Amino acid sequence: MSLGKIVYVDDEKILTSTFSTLMKIEGFKDVAVFNNPIEALDYLKDNTPDLIISDFLMPEMNGLEFLREAKKLYPEVSMIILTAYADKENAIKTINEIGVYKYIEKPWDNDDLIMNIKNGIERSHLLADLREKISELEKAKQQLQEYSDKLEIIVAERTKELTIANKKLSGIINYCADGIIIIDAKGNIEQVNPACENMVGLSADALTKMKIQEIAYTDNPVLNKSQKSSVKSTILGLSCEKSEFLVRDLYIKNVVTEEAIPVEINFAALSGDDTDIERFVGVIRNFSIQKETERLRDDFIATLTHDLRTPLLAAIQTLKFFIDGSLGELKDQQKVLLSTMLQSNEDLLGLVNALLEVYRFESGKLSLCKTVFNIKDLIKQCYDELEPLSQKKEISFELQCDFDDEILIDADRAEIKRVITNLCGNAINYTNKGGKIEIIAKIVSNGLLFSVVDNGNGIPKEDIPNLFMRFSQGTGKKRSTGTGLGLYLSRQIIEAHGGKIWVESKVNKGSEFSFLLTDSVAKSRV
Repeated sequence: MSLGKIVYVDDEKILTSTFSTLMKIEGFKDVAVFNNPIEALDYLKDNTPDLIISDFLMPEMNGLEFLREAKKLYPEVSMIILTAYADKENAIKTINEIGVYKYIEKPWDNDDLIMNIKNGIERSHLLADLREKISELEKAKQQLQEYSDKLEIIVAERTKELTIANKKLSGIINYCADGIIIIDAKGNIEQVNPACENMVGLSADALTKMKIQEIAYTDNPVLNKSQKSSVKSTILGLSCEKSEFLVRDLYIKNVVTEEAIPVEINFAALSGDDTDIERFVGVIRNFSIQKETERLRDDFIATLTHDLRTPLLAAIQTLKFFIDGSLGELKDQQKVLLSTMLQSNEDLLGLVNALLEVYRFESGKLSLCKTVFNIKDLIKQCYDELEPLSQKKEISFELQCDFDDEILIDADRAEIKRVITNLCGNAINYTNKGGKIEIIAKIVSNGLLFSVVDNGNGIPKEDIPNLFMRFSQGTGKKRSTGTGLGLYLSRQIIEAHGGKIWVESKVNKGSEFSFLLTDSVAKSRV
């Protein structure tokens, strides 16, 4: 395989330097690296690349914006986006929006990066060859008009070329390690390759009598709600106007081994058919190894954070002994320093505990302990615990529970308390001195609707979609001192209860965070 020209953009100079060194070692000599995406675009206007690699988070222009402009210049060049683990959803959005070939998580694995670079360059060459073949076919069409008297000879020559090309294409499809499947808009399977047969454990004849919904399923509750709809609304879940679709979080069950194989399917609309039937070709990629790697990584993080709790608790208790005078009198300056150390250790312990909670929710190891309890009593308890903080900032802190005092709900009391405390605590943190916060709770359609309304700083519109993601800290313009896990955990808890959580906000006017627990009211005491 011939080497090609690579353009790499990343605002971190150490990464571009590392990348350049790696490319030299691997024999890639035509490599251009940039720390500024705007400079990279200027370069691309005069230089045709074979592969473009971009970081996602960059100043002045992010990876999505950069690749969108690069796509306009070179629509057929393969593009790879580098992203942190917490930004996987943004990477998927980029793939869906502009058809990026691949995303790779930082820090990258050198072998995996080199493999994807080689595959991406090869893909660019194949697309260029395809475009050249199309151009040749257009010229052939003109020649057919000009040399009608030699029609039979020219057709024979072109037929021979197409036969060779078709054999090459058939060879690629039949020996491709990834499964390839062709379906119509309703999900009816029309054609599969041997890799897809092996993945499902059924022959092509058997599969062509089935729908893709019968062999692929998802644990995603949003997609599961509409399994009887068309393939684009259930499996793809994307706009019908898009010609390419990336579907993740899918499983294919092998009927022979009964193994559930995690996969992702990249669909593309087939065009050029004489019929009006809409068809899609999908490349099915087995993600078993990646899933196992993610599980091992999460287990490692959970083990590490769990083992950190014991020394942290010991350090915190020791500092408390010093501060309360159990180990002798201290000077005021010593107390201040030790109090600072205590606060830092308690903050770190809070982060460790939050990471453990995230791991338990995502791994499915934390099950809800539902009980029937008085919801007004719980809300009042949270209000009483947080009221001193609001008084300290001179914030008006009001509570409205518009339902009977004896209403009981069926939920995990400790987890619901965590959500209420987090939402109210955030409101206090982000509301200025002299502001106003209102807690409102209602019973609607046998469910609980809880809202926290403040007149604080508000949240920029562009930051709202990321609020309930891991490590999001409210706004991209100013970072807070929190872990960025509070709202993410709140979303996990509410969704685990079968409810939903959302926010409405305007900058400099305030925010309203709400959650709804459906069918949660157990009964009223008589």
